Amino acid sequence: MSDGLLQRSVTTSVARNLANTTKTSPKMMSITPRWLLSLLPWVQVDGGTYRVNRTKVELSKAARIGVDVSGGVASFAPESLRGVPLFSGLPDGVVSRMASRFKTEEVSLGNKLIVEGEDRSKFFIIAQGQVEVLSKGIHGSDLRIALLSDGEYFGESDLVLDNRPSDVTVRTTTPCVLVTLSRKDLDGVLEESGNLREDFNRAIKEHMDLRSTVNRYGERNIDLVSGFAENVEIPETFVDYSSSPREYSLSSVQTVVRVHTRVSDLYNGPFNQLEEQMRLTIEGIKERQEWELINNKKFGLINSVDPAMRISTRYGAPTPDDLDELLALVWKKPAFFLAHPKAIAAFERECTWRGVPPVTMNLFGTPVISWRGVPLVPCDKLEMKSRYQSNQWFGTTSILLVRVGEADQGVVGLHQAGIPGEIMPSLSARLMGLDSLGVASYLLTLYFSCAVLTDDALGVLENVEVGYYHDYQHRMSTPK
Repeated sequence: MSDGLLQRSVTTSVARNLANTTKTSPKMMSITPRWLLSLLPWVQVDGGTYRVNRTKVELSKAARIGVDVSGGVASFAPESLRGVPLFSGLPDGVVSRMASRFKTEEVSLGNKLIVEGEDRSKFFIIAQGQVEVLSKGIHGSDLRIALLSDGEYFGESDLVLDNRPSDVTVRTTTPCVLVTLSRKDLDGVLEESGNLREDFNRAIKEHMDLRSTVNRYGERNIDLVSGFAENVEIPETFVDYSSSPREYSLSSVQTVVRVHTRVSDLYNGPFNQLEEQMRLTIEGIKERQEWELINNKKFGLINSVDPAMRISTRYGAPTPDDLDELLALVWKKPAFFLAHPKAIAAFERECTWRGVPPVTMNLFGTPVISWRGVPLVPCDKLEMKSRYQSNQWFGTTSILLVRVGEADQGVVGLHQAGIPGEIMPSLSARLMGLDSLGVASYLLTLYFSCAVLTDDALGVLENVEVGYYHDYQHRMSTPK
């Protein structure tokens, strides 16, 4: 064998058996910044239950009506008509008979359902689709008064008021499925029995009388007097409280971590095996906590938004106008927007198209964009409703706008620090014991919840389409 083929030294592959490699702790791709957990102020709940006391709401609030469309026919539960404030006091007999007279109508895009200046006498419930409410401004231009979507309604007052010209135009912006009740059909219901019309008129009058005594939030007005007039009797007043305030019980996320004693005894360096198992599991618990704070059916932010604080995008893609509209709803000290990264990218594209790039600000050492001084915080826990099974990152989503803090009547996180076995605030770890195979089990438990103190602390922009891209024209040199 030539000198060039002789082994002159120990090989690197053998030498590694006597050396320690430099290694990292285990990494997990599902870990996110979890901005929501950092931005929410956390309230200590010593009793395990948090009660939100509010002033009494005298006038029932509007609620969306759930309409099911099957085989081209739309239907809804009769009692859901009481979600219309004007009909909230109607007797059961009137409500059930009214519901049976509704008809299903399919309307194409651009159809005018109500025309300004013409008589109107029909009540509409939107089963599917979207309509816009327009009116002429003082300068003669069309002004968009509102944008209504699934479950919302309009024209209810036209059933009880005398015929008069409409002061708005209602036009469909998408193909729609509507459920309608005409004044003629309502009269047919009320003429079935003399008592029905009497009960109907009495309930409507009581509602109108009550509406004159409350503010726009449905709370009874506080009697006050102001001015410099003398010999004026000072009114007496008081503020009533809700007799059934909402209570939030702490929810929990739990799991059992299992580590074999042989692993923790023999392979515990340079990283502690139990600590790494605990660390990664806690990361998963925290990720689930943020998901629950947004999507939980009982206390999640998405499901806690009041119907009056829900708006839809005008064209699908989130535009600066849409976010301005959301800011107009949550105008009392808005803290941050919460949006899916794809929704933020879609908004940035719309800003670029309009030539109004959003300002970048620093949040916990990370650059994020802002709109009107309010940061847009990315969060992948806002779910995407996708029509494409192969790609769940395209479809529609929602953008939240949040006001936070007890002092500002906002949104607060709830937890209980100081629990037995605590290793983090409101997170405990307890040894459950060893089994016959030498496997140790540790119970991890996290207690938490969140509360919306007033309805105007939380708003949502719905039907946010994230897959729209603009076609920019570029100069391209053609080869000669």
